[in-house]
Amino acid sequence: MRNTLAIRPLTEMSRPGYRAARFPTPDVPDHAPADVLPAGALAAAPPELPELTEPDVIRHFTNLSTLNMSVDTHFYPLGSCTMKYNPKRHERLAGLPGIGDPHPYRDEADLQGMLQILHELQGMLAEISGLPAVSLQPAAGAQGELTALLTAAAYFRDRGEGEQRRKVIFPSSAHGTNPASAALAGFDTVQLKPTKTGLTDLDELASKVGEDTAVFMITNPNTLGLFEKDIEAITALLHDHGALVYIDGANMNAILGLTRPGDFGGDMMHYNVHKTFTGPHGGGGPGAGPIAVRDFLGPYLPGPVVKKVGGTPERPEFALHTPSKSIGRVRSHFGNVGILLRGYFYLRTLAAAGMRDVSERAVLNANYLRSKLKDVLEIPHPAPCMHEFVASASRSKKNRQISAMDVAKRLLDYGVHAPTVYFPLDVPEALMIEPTETESKATLDQFADIVRDILTKEDAETVKTAPHTTPVRRPDEVKAARQPVLCGVAKGCGTVPVDEVTVSA
Repeated sequence: MRNTLAIRPLTEMSRPGYRAARFPTPDVPDHAPADVLPAGALAAAPPELPELTEPDVIRHFTNLSTLNMSVDTHFYPLGSCTMKYNPKRHERLAGLPGIGDPHPYRDEADLQGMLQILHELQGMLAEISGLPAVSLQPAAGAQGELTALLTAAAYFRDRGEGEQRRKVIFPSSAHGTNPASAALAGFDTVQLKPTKTGLTDLDELASKVGEDTAVFMITNPNTLGLFEKDIEAITALLHDHGALVYIDGANMNAILGLTRPGDFGGDMMHYNVHKTFTGPHGGGGPGAGPIAVRDFLGPYLPGPVVKKVGGTPERPEFALHTPSKSIGRVRSHFGNVGILLRGYFYLRTLAAAGMRDVSERAVLNANYLRSKLKDVLEIPHPAPCMHEFVASASRSKKNRQISAMDVAKRLLDYGVHAPTVYFPLDVPEALMIEPTETESKATLDQFADIVRDILTKEDAETVKTAPHTTPVRRPDEVKAARQPVLCGVAKGCGTVPVDEVTVSA
């Protein structure tokens, strides 16, 4: 007998006569004239919808939700992604009447409260970054990168250097979106070689920088979780050649209130509001990636931005403004306001001292977990880390044939989401771990014990064939890419046999 998923499609659960609600009798008489209900507006038959009781529907979707992992249900140490807990306080505040429901096409005079919130958020992001000009428009971190690079391109064109400055440089550990954004913005890309220290090689960078360089893109702390200690020398080198420095803000969770990209030489950056400021994210969205830039780049930002135009201290007035040399819109309306609101309330809740506390605790948690695991996982870069660290399962792969992917899959059986694996690419069998500041010492201790058991106590075959408790086992990723099963209820598909999507390691 073939095993199937326990959760059946709603169409299979349907029974004639089952109802989740009783609707009132229509107030339109059966003999209504044709001008009230013209014949062409009448359906020939009722819609073919599943007939179910309310408990059936609730249980179905609740059970479906338990198949997913989320920060609300599991520890989620996904390196480079800052998957920290989203406080429900901010959800409630973002949904308050008058905040969560204004229509963006209303007159500016009717949106003064929303515009004030967005103006205050612009100011907060400017202060945190040390960069005075802010656009809230980009809807994700990658779009923030692209927007900043388009802003840089417009700046160089305006200076008559558009044809000359064609090159964007980035380290080997950069997020893949960095070179992708640069290419989309029309630049040529140059990648630096990986180094033994995990930090930028100043000599190699100097050999690549020239009068054709437009931007150097760097994450600080970098993707290995290390702070670029030579960042001021790096930015000075780029500025000496007339180039700009872009700071990838994906790792801002490590430096809030401690240092600012503008202070160590950055000219542009993006924020991941859905990471650093706890907006929920997953499944490809939602997100928000506002950018902050130096004042001389402000005129090129996408519009609109919110400006204070008058009023009184008790009742200020705000208006939408398009910068004088704007690159144009990159998103509709004011940006992804739902996530921006959550970030705003997060910042208002914690204030400056709370922001610093966030980063100090994130760094403490990462270093604590790193010290707990260094005897069972290799740590390629032994310097103290910031908010995340990269470990390697190379020794385990050599001695017991247990790979980083095997560890990641086995963690699912313990109710722990896997860390990022095989990134950065220059660390073999990489496990990129970021606990965030929102996790307790007890959770970190439990995670360390689980990893230790997987690597040193469990039967290797059990680990290599994991997961064993999830509804879908280990897919054949090559087959999934080449022969995807594109099927759904709308196409008449029934339950999915587990053995069709399960392949041994």
